[in-house]
Amino acid sequence: MKTTVSAAEAKAHFAECLRAVEQGRPVVITRHGKAVAALVPAEEAAQLRRLQAAGPHGGLAGIAGGWEGSDELVQQVARLRRTRPRKAARLASR
Repeated sequence: MKTTVSAAEAKAHFAECLRAVEQGRPVVITRHGKAVAALVPAEEAAQLRRLQAAGPHGGLAGIAGGWEGSDELVQQVARLRRTRPRKAARLASR
């Protein structure tokens, strides 16, 4: 089974799509040639939710929720003193 299918193909061959995902092969579903959805293993969806919850500034501590003992790591990183952002440099006017 190919990894990209149209919405109509996905509907007609849904069981095959699920089998591919069970084997670890994501299936991208397209509509009018544009990718609109993806079938992925449930574990990968959980990882994606953790990444989204961490946000762009979450870093490793933000996604650590899936690791055994990571709660302590998250707490330690949160306690670290962070430096203030640098001030923007002023350009000399002529």
